[in-house]
Amino acid sequence: MEQIAADRNSAVTDTERRAKLFRGLADPSRLAILDALREGPLVVHEIVGRTALTQPNVSNHLRCLFDCGLVISRRDGRFVRYQISSPKIDDLLRDAEALLDVVAEGIETCRNYRLDEDDVAPGAA
Repeated sequence: MEQIAADRNSAVTDTERRAKLFRGLADPSRLAILDALREGPLVVHEIVGRTALTQPNVSNHLRCLFDCGLVISRRDGRFVRYQISSPKIDDLLRDAEALLDVVAEGIETCRNYRLDEDDVAPGAA
């Protein structure tokens, strides 16, 4: 009986961890930053130039992505370069794009998860 409860708790924990990951990826600005970093390591001002986000916004979202383990950083002289922490993140983003090719119409008509105009990353509209 205890093993069944432990298995259920483990499943809930795994589900909650996945939900937390996807909530972190649900922000258009964070996705724009990850898309920029898919090309390779960048410093903040380069990310700003590629995403059209403000420097404070990029720094704030990078901190979130860093704290969640999705990006890593390394000092390069007086700059800090950020990069995606694992090739699996790029794989996940590529798989999401492939999935969207299949379910795009349903996603676009979904009323449950609408993007407010404030949520759309600059240049994405």
